[in-house]
Amino acid sequence: MNAFGDAAATFCATIVDEWQRSGLTTAILAPGSRSTPLAVALLRNPKIDVHIFHDERSASFAALGVGLALGVPAVLLCTSGTAATHFHAAVVEAHQSAVPLIVCTADRPPELHGLGAPQTIDQVNLYGSAVREFFAVQVPSEQDSPNWRALARRAFAMSVGALPGPVHLNLPFREPLLGEVGELPASEQVPSLEQLQSQNSPEETNSSDLQQLVKMIAGKQGVFIAGKGSTTAVGQLAGLLEWPILADPRSGLRSPRWPSVVAFDSLLRVGDFVDAHRPEIIIRIGEPPASKILSQWISACNVAVIQISPDARIFNAEKSVTLNITADIEAFFTALLAQVTPSTKSAWLTGWLDAENLAQQAISDKLATEWSEPAIARMVSVERNGALMVSSSMPIRDVEWFGAPDDSHILYSNRGANGIDGVVSTAVGIAMVSFDPTYLLIGDIAFIHDSNGLWNLADRNVDLRIVVVNNSGGSIFSFLPQAQVLDHLEFEQIFGTPHSVDICKLAHSYGVAAVQVTSLADLRTELQHSGPVVIEAVTDRSSNVAQHDDLNESVAIALHNN
Repeated sequence: MNAFGDAAATFCATIVDEWQRSGLTTAILAPGSRSTPLAVALLRNPKIDVHIFHDERSASFAALGVGLALGVPAVLLCTSGTAATHFHAAVVEAHQSAVPLIVCTADRPPELHGLGAPQTIDQVNLYGSAVREFFAVQVPSEQDSPNWRALARRAFAMSVGALPGPVHLNLPFREPLLGEVGELPASEQVPSLEQLQSQNSPEETNSSDLQQLVKMIAGKQGVFIAGKGSTTAVGQLAGLLEWPILADPRSGLRSPRWPSVVAFDSLLRVGDFVDAHRPEIIIRIGEPPASKILSQWISACNVAVIQISPDARIFNAEKSVTLNITADIEAFFTALLAQVTPSTKSAWLTGWLDAENLAQQAISDKLATEWSEPAIARMVSVERNGALMVSSSMPIRDVEWFGAPDDSHILYSNRGANGIDGVVSTAVGIAMVSFDPTYLLIGDIAFIHDSNGLWNLADRNVDLRIVVVNNSGGSIFSFLPQAQVLDHLEFEQIFGTPHSVDICKLAHSYGVAAVQVTSLADLRTELQHSGPVVIEAVTDRSSNVAQHDDLNESVAIALHNN
């Protein structure tokens, strides 16, 4: 065999072996020729599950879903040229959501660049600042073999480190692209995933931040805002202090076990309630919720806002944060538990929880029989028996505002860049590594945008139940000022964007079962059936804003009548 082919085969077998020994279990491949050496190495490692996606964008978001679900990167591989550009959106989302991902782009060797060779583009630093590290790998050569395992270890470590995220390896291969695997370089002891994640991590109990916060909390009536990244210690501290938790659905704290306020968006629209429940301090944990009303309330409170994050990302869109703390959330709040004084002001929490109970009852009564997008979101959040992926735009807001107070199963959403691209594929990636059913709540535009996520879904042995809210357009834009200012036809052309796609026929074209529902009873029934399946829930976009307003008004009436 040729020395170039043998070196490439041995190099790829080595880095795959090192990644597998580090804890990697999944590879997502978009087919192509130039990526052959690494594709073969992945396929021939018996401890790595290899999944083929024909569409590169779909492949990249499926890999993102794997990282979301497991906290361990998947290897994402494509051939050279424009194939690599289709990974960019998922790389950006992984970057902004701190999701581990190892991106491998095959490339032509240096001597073919600048000559008009086919499938050859400049792939150096292709994803810019959206990666934790870029590795410009040289054409594999036996002389470099002592460095191969170190390269693989560093790529894996950077992906799962203190600030998890994507890494990019650009891998030029010379022909022949097939070769014989020689003896692999000797392996060394591989750090555990826990060790890698703790390296350069924030101090578990930074004494300066801890003592400062203890003083700021003392004797105050505060509020916790819990987003993705929160832990049970947050709930325990809230109970000790008798502070309410305004709980994002991704927080894992939407439960009667904790003093959680789930209907906070509706409550904060009621002027009398807001006036009577002004906190003296706000502590926000992890990624912020989607609610604009909540953001506006934070700014209007004009009190100290403490942002506590598990990594170095900045969350301060309102420019109201007075103190940023980066810490291990569970350890930091456990330390706080040992140092704060229990509250003696139980009336503060009682007022919030009484309002929450009234709001939940009003929402439940209103949505018990109403066929609307909030009712669909609430039912999916209640009836699911596994992880739920929720699309950006209206679905995540409807689940956040009107979802039931239940945290029995984890909820995912791509809120780093808040895009609607790749949502189906992200859910597929989650489902591929899940033992339980996986659910997806998505709007029709986002579903059509990523319909290639259905490609080969029927053959992937996953139980994915996709609920598509079909209102023939983009309903979130109806909540914006443009809807009242523009002429109706202008608004529909630019923002409403109605379509003529038959959702069920589209699903059938990919070999996926599909059914249409128009009632809560039918939706409940269909949610019990194993997937893969597409459940098209048809709604009327023209009534959506009024239905949301009516729900919020019902909450306001419930509070005023109490």
